[in-house]
Amino acid sequence: MKKFGILALTIGMLAAGSIYAAEIVSEVGDETSGQATGGMTGMMMGSVGGPIGAVLGAGVGALFGGSGQKVAGTSDRAYVVRTDSGELKTYRSPNYVFAVGDKVVIYGNRPRPLGWTPETAESFAYNGVN
Repeated sequence: MKKFGILALTIGMLAAGSIYAAEIVSEVGDETSGQATGGMTGMMMGSVGGPIGAVLGAGVGALFGGSGQKVAGTSDRAYVVRTDSGELKTYRSPNYVFAVGDKVVIYGNRPRPLGWTPETAESFAYNGVN
């Protein structure tokens, strides 16, 4: 009887993990690369004014870099994902394209298609193209 209970608990835990997959809620723009580039440029320009100028220049450069990337229309893809615990988190996805409602797994800090593992990565469409 003890072995049956352990078996039932194991199967239940394995099934629970596959039932609660993360889900794409919406797609949003991501301007992180523009902010980084603008921040670095602003820091270099502001460094003429010393350490305080470098800090202020980095902040202003990051603001203008992110908004400049948005205006230019070169924003990267990011998705708002409802995790299996029910909370909403934003994840960048440079490699895979998803639609709202798609089930995904979070591997590291990136969403991947449901069923994705490092061993089966080649069989999934990369950037929407196989």
